[in-house]
Amino acid sequence: MELNRESLLEVLGSIMEPDLKKDIVSLNLVEEMGINESTIDLLVNVSNPAMHARKRMQEAIEFNLKRVFGNEITVNCTVKGIPAESKKIRRKILPEVKHIIAIASGKGGVGKSTVTANIAGGLTKAGYRVGIVDADIYGPSMPTMFDVVKERPTMIDVEGTPRINPVMSFGIKMLSIGFFTEQDNAVVWRGPMAAKALTQMFTDAHWGELDYLLIDLPPGTGDIHLSLVQTVPLDGVVIVSTPQEVALADARRGVNMFQMESINVPVVGIVENMAWFTPAELPDNKYFIFGRDGAKNLAEGMNVPFLGHIPLVQSVREAGDAGRPAVFQENTPSAMAFENLVTTFVENVNMVQKRANLKV
Repeated sequence: MELNRESLLEVLGSIMEPDLKKDIVSLNLVEEMGINESTIDLLVNVSNPAMHARKRMQEAIEFNLKRVFGNEITVNCTVKGIPAESKKIRRKILPEVKHIIAIASGKGGVGKSTVTANIAGGLTKAGYRVGIVDADIYGPSMPTMFDVVKERPTMIDVEGTPRINPVMSFGIKMLSIGFFTEQDNAVVWRGPMAAKALTQMFTDAHWGELDYLLIDLPPGTGDIHLSLVQTVPLDGVVIVSTPQEVALADARRGVNMFQMESINVPVVGIVENMAWFTPAELPDNKYFIFGRDGAKNLAEGMNVPFLGHIPLVQSVREAGDAGRPAVFQENTPSAMAFENLVTTFVENVNMVQKRANLKV
């Protein structure tokens, strides 16, 4: 076959994007294409930003081109992950959800799930339609925080297809791996099994119309995070940290991971949890147990927004254990702190969305 633009597109049109289930030409994933005598230059996008996925696509392209045009041709093919704003256009999963926001932390024990639950509660109080995916596969806590440990999702028929119907609590839809396992049993899964379970909570569930879907990620930077970016286009991520230096170092790594070119998820902002301790008998006192303004200073140093301080108050822990997030309390310092956080969160998500729209 003669090497020209038409024949090149014909061959590329036979190569499938494994996650999107269509060929790379019809998906407009061939970003740049050039022919110079027997040399082909290509820039191609793929849904999965992981190195192994990009390598497989590169090998598939080179194999098919050499098979058709001969081994004497030179193929210079660069494969990269789809930018977040481009994924937004191609969103096939959860098209009725306006904003998909992950809540992450560099390390465990900084209150990421507590912050997720209370942001969700605060958004619901403000009149938004909210859902939560508890993607913390190995330590699901949302069933406890919303007092639905004994609940189980039901199945619902959606246009002839059976779908998982999320559990509802305080007006918030939620799915958690905790609904599918016994509370006291350890979840021992390898990475691919965990990733598959996470994917099903997006692709096999009926979320309906939502203003915000919050995703409570496991701590760290690993397979689950990459699988999430591969599965659904995130509109942004919130990083939670305490002011403590060891937590800040991990939070910095978390920000850097989401800002990588291959992932490219906007950082909505950083939350400083456990900012100070205020005992009930001394409500006007602040004791900076873990340091002062550490996460705030980190946000300023990395040029990302700071969303606010959340104090270390006994009632926050008690509310989570009782299955009623602290934001639902009336006129308490912790409830007001979370309400202020939610206001700033909404403003920043809208700003991130406007910037993404301008790039499209």
